[in-house]
Amino acid sequence: MKKPSKRYQESIKLVDKDKAFQLKEAVSILKTMKPTKFDESVDLHLSLNVDPKKSEQMVRGTVVLPHGTGKKVRVAVFCKGEHEKQAKDAQADFVGGLELIEKVGAGFLDFDCAIATPEMMKDLSKLGKVLGPRGLMPSPKTGTVTNDIVRAIEDVRKGKVEFRVDKQGGMHLSVGKISFSEDKILENASRVIEAINEAKPASVKGKFVRSLFISTTMNPGLRIST
Repeated sequence: MKKPSKRYQESIKLVDKDKAFQLKEAVSILKTMKPTKFDESVDLHLSLNVDPKKSEQMVRGTVVLPHGTGKKVRVAVFCKGEHEKQAKDAQADFVGGLELIEKVGAGFLDFDCAIATPEMMKDLSKLGKVLGPRGLMPSPKTGTVTNDIVRAIEDVRKGKVEFRVDKQGGMHLSVGKISFSEDKILENASRVIEAINEAKPASVKGKFVRSLFISTTMNPGLRIST
């Protein structure tokens, strides 16, 4: 096993593994950890009391971060006709119909979010095995299958992120960058936690969030009191 770096060893001294921190306190500690040479993401890691094999316990949704994600999101829009002009005017990074679908099928995946008009879904469905595992398949549930292309692009640019439980009942998503102020990280993280709790399936009894941690890309995580 690779020995932890001196920077990591210094950071882990700030973590009490037996303590569940309040979110505000945990964010303050993250800000004091020795930084890396790049602007690390701040991530939430949750374990939920759900059985993802049961459709009624699938937890999925979207939330707009009050202060954005801190990174440029590359948007691909699958559409044709007048919608193509709308998408280009809204400064989508990649726009096209069947030709864009073929390009993605050939291996092109240099985008972070995919939006599609309803009429394109029949042709786009053939890319389910390519886009699905990467969380890039457009869906009406997340507002990425729509005829209102301009609004969908604007939402993504503002910081709209998708959350979805994985096969192990876990969830991992970024809530900003460590360069953000403490208040901005706290507000983003609080909004995400609130949205996930609002998405609790009615069939789930008892405690919904089993565990919650917050961390940066290269530093140890801190347990948050749930």
